[in-house]
Amino acid sequence: MSSISRRNFVKMSVAGAGMLALSGLDTQAALNQKEVKFDEEFDVVIVGSGFAGLAAAISAAKRGKNVLVVEKMGRVGGNSVINGGQIAVHNNDLQKRDGIKDSKELFVKDILSAGKVNHPSLVNVLVDRDMDTFKFAIENGAKFSDKLYFAGGHSVARSYHTENESGSGIIQPFANVIKDMPNAQIRTRTKFDKFIIDESGKIIGVAIRENYKFDAKLFHDDTQNLEGDKKFIKVKNGVILASGGFSNDKIFRQVQNPAIVPTTDSTNHPGSSAGAMIEGFKLGAMPILVGQILYSHVKCPDEKGNGIGSPFASGCFTYGMSVNAKTGKRYVNELASRRIVSEAMFNVIGSDENYPIHIMDSDGAAMLKDGVLERTMQSGIVKKFDTLEALAKNYKIEVQPFLNEVERYNSFVKSGKDDDFKKPIEITKDITITKPPFYAMRGTPKLHSTMGGLTINEKAQVLGFDNKPIDGLYAAGEVTGGVWGLSRLGNIGTLSCLAFGMIAGENI
Repeated sequence: MSSISRRNFVKMSVAGAGMLALSGLDTQAALNQKEVKFDEEFDVVIVGSGFAGLAAAISAAKRGKNVLVVEKMGRVGGNSVINGGQIAVHNNDLQKRDGIKDSKELFVKDILSAGKVNHPSLVNVLVDRDMDTFKFAIENGAKFSDKLYFAGGHSVARSYHTENESGSGIIQPFANVIKDMPNAQIRTRTKFDKFIIDESGKIIGVAIRENYKFDAKLFHDDTQNLEGDKKFIKVKNGVILASGGFSNDKIFRQVQNPAIVPTTDSTNHPGSSAGAMIEGFKLGAMPILVGQILYSHVKCPDEKGNGIGSPFASGCFTYGMSVNAKTGKRYVNELASRRIVSEAMFNVIGSDENYPIHIMDSDGAAMLKDGVLERTMQSGIVKKFDTLEALAKNYKIEVQPFLNEVERYNSFVKSGKDDDFKKPIEITKDITITKPPFYAMRGTPKLHSTMGGLTINEKAQVLGFDNKPIDGLYAAGEVTGGVWGLSRLGNIGTLSCLAFGMIAGENI
């Protein structure tokens, strides 16, 4: 196991120097057990109540562990509860029903193609355990629709959606399972502050604050908010960090990428920050790809935060097209990976906010889940037009070049081959942009996922700079790196958080 003396050198490392330079941050690596008097004791403490945290809690509690989940926000779920509820699983029952051939090798290839620098050992574990993870979700109350979905970057359709097309369809039943367990509990408004170690450097506890209230008015809640009642919790087996990403941490994200200014919009919940991850770095956890931050390409500039436009945008990418408002022409394979599409969209947007226009006809709109079209139109982000000419005039698109592009796209659908961008036309179900009324929405990428964090092994143990597990520390989900690489393949976020949360609970 890595020792605490070995860990201390992280303060002088290149990664550590930037992390510890945050204004007001307590740079003490950890509290020593001699400095505290413990108030309570558990076998396992889990930081975070999203997919990874709740999966870890259920997994550990079913092994007889006494489990405490601490969540700093006032509700459970973190970003997971506002996630779209998609999960990719290879060789699943819907694929077999629909005659779709898939394999472990193909799924692994798709993940590595999107991520480029993924750790193959972690990807292999993920794909080996995808069906176990899916069954785990169902066994603990999650319900999925019987429709198979194709996600950008995948070679074949292999994704399920929760019945309500939201991560809440997993989070809520998981939380109910934990509520009914005599040996597990979740405490909201409870903030993790620091690890407690013994003389050997093993993690034996955590410092927390109960009755903590996140203050969205503060510029940087992690370092400015001192609210709450301090407590020291002793742990027997260890701590699982499942605290998520940091896409709303205004300081830390700009340290990683100066172009991400404080006003940059994000899909994340307000409390998504780097605080817990930084505490792991202070103990000597090996950082991996911390500066890689991914955008979601299915968002709308006409609503703040995550919004409700993603299902409509995804529908346009599948059953319609996206065009540059200045030229009226397509600019990308709409079903490419989110990184490729996001980069293409930013090139279109440029410095003058020339937002691309996502378009579909009434046949495409009929493929949307019930309520999506109505909600997005009611909010004003999606508009309805009787003619393509009216659509073009509304968005100040030159009419004839736009009509020519629609005709060209329709010819690709009819021929089964996209000669311009190689969009997989077979996914479109032969739906052209022909039948009125027509629907459109402006699109933009928004900060969405952080690709890096703590380095873990196949057992979800956090590794130190000597590449050995840090005694008593596990992690899962977006607080880690290596599984997703530079760019997360669509619909494996839910899978990887659940899978490695489950694995952490199995091994701690």
